[in-house]
Amino acid sequence: MKVVISIDSFKGSLSSLEAGETVKDAILAKRPNDEITVFPLADGGEGTVEALAAGLDGSIEHLTVTGPLGDPVPSRYGYIPMENTAVIEMADAAGLPMVPAEKRNPLHTTTYGLGELILAALDKGCRKFIIGIGGSATNDCGLGMLTALGIRFLQANGTPAGITGEALSEVSSIDITGLDPRVKAAEFSIACDVTNPLCGKNGCSVIYGPQKGATPEIVTRMDTDIHHFAILAESAMGKKASNLPGAGAAGGLGFAFCTFLGGRLIPGSDLILSSIPGLREALAGCDLFFTGEGRMDAQSAMGKGPVAIAALAKSLSPHCRTIALCGGSLPGAEAVNEKGIDAFFPIPAGPTSLEDAMQPEATRKNLTRTVQQILGLLRE
Repeated sequence: MKVVISIDSFKGSLSSLEAGETVKDAILAKRPNDEITVFPLADGGEGTVEALAAGLDGSIEHLTVTGPLGDPVPSRYGYIPMENTAVIEMADAAGLPMVPAEKRNPLHTTTYGLGELILAALDKGCRKFIIGIGGSATNDCGLGMLTALGIRFLQANGTPAGITGEALSEVSSIDITGLDPRVKAAEFSIACDVTNPLCGKNGCSVIYGPQKGATPEIVTRMDTDIHHFAILAESAMGKKASNLPGAGAAGGLGFAFCTFLGGRLIPGSDLILSSIPGLREALAGCDLFFTGEGRMDAQSAMGKGPVAIAALAKSLSPHCRTIALCGGSLPGAEAVNEKGIDAFFPIPAGPTSLEDAMQPEATRKNLTRTVQQILGLLRE
């Protein structure tokens, strides 16, 4: 039997590949002659760097960058030599958890550190970038990131406007001549799962500003400032992107990537699946496919990794049996059965505390036991 395994991480317990290898070992213990292939799985959010770096023979590169409040912070990116690719989570440079609740104010945060991550990857030889932009603490429309990459944003008197959200209102002109030439030769694929435009009632300031610490007054100011900045940017670059679905992602980073860097905004799961070599070939003609994640609920059916890859598996191999494994499930998870997952199975053996259930060894044992019980129903 040809078996393919691609499971998202059980966050706080097992990585994507650790979960996948556990399932593989459980199958081989019962069916040693099966042909089994394991692939990583992520959706562009937390865990994407680890999943792709480990699954594609890459490495994790550690460095210090400028954090959202301007202080040095430890960060990292995934380096995949065979593809000259960098995998970056912007939240590693400007994520909301980096900012204490009492200091949250998107007027005072910056994406400068994300630009530093891109520069470090360029130094490493990367020319392809996969960047997840969820979880930001910022609303600077990419001002900080673009400044780090060499673009100059100037006030009316010719001095730099700054790198935080509040500097957007001070920008009078844009000089792109200093943009790092390596950026122009790079390809940016952006994992983006929101469809918000840049400005207006559904824009980044109104919808996401409050969770980043913006008061109603700050929201109004930011929306006005970003609209002003967008007009200048679109004029300078000869490209209109402010109404593009996803332009408002991560405080306007979607707009910045599309307008200045030629980036493509792609649903996270679709982007990751298209970036894994050999995945489509393995799924074509497979007999049994295992996927899963830590928790399965109604949101799982809305394009998250396991459902996206299950749909791909069904399209390539309609008769393949697709099974999802999860640490737990909530009412509404049954929606995944309409999206390509034939059945899902929570793995806990019985009542237990969340802390005990998330112990890596407990997760391995529960995965093994559940998989081997499932196999008992699938005897050929």
